[in-house]
Amino acid sequence: MRKIWGAAGLAAIALTMSACASSGSSSSAVANTPAAGGNTSSAAAASGNTVAEKTIGSQQVLVDSQGMTLYWFAIDTSGKSNCSGSCATYWPPVKGPLTAGSGVTGTLATITRSDGTKQATYLGHPLYTYVGDTSPGQNKGNGKNLSGGLWWEMTVSGSTPAPNTGSTATATSGGGGGYGY
Repeated sequence: MRKIWGAAGLAAIALTMSACASSGSSSSAVANTPAAGGNTSSAAAASGNTVAEKTIGSQQVLVDSQGMTLYWFAIDTSGKSNCSGSCATYWPPVKGPLTAGSGVTGTLATITRSDGTKQATYLGHPLYTYVGDTSPGQNKGNGKNLSGGLWWEMTVSGSTPAPNTGSTATATSGGGGGYGY
């Protein structure tokens, strides 16, 4: 009887370790592989983390799988989020990886936050949602100067409205490491 329980226990442990190892390596591989327009990731697709294009106002912006507007923070740098603590309470980081849905043409990737979690990026910008947006299609966080910097909706093209002009400036132009501030 002891041999049966021992063999069953070993089989259960092996199965558990195999599942964990499979899950870990899948996430790691997906996290380091950017998804570009049309390419999908099975891990992201399985979790429902799809980002798509939607026109809000006159802008073509990115929205998450629930239709909520995605934002970027002007003081973030490529590969690093500068929003943590109470900032992340109001501007929840979008967990990565993401799958490119309809109309998404830029590069999706992930970064590792200071707490070890994976955050999705678009065109190098860490992505967030805003707690002030209570239903799909809202963009109440656009142009806000909160938590030490400006917040912009993430447009498909990577541009943001220039202050008080109605024209646009590209988020990847200008000084400041490509963040247009």
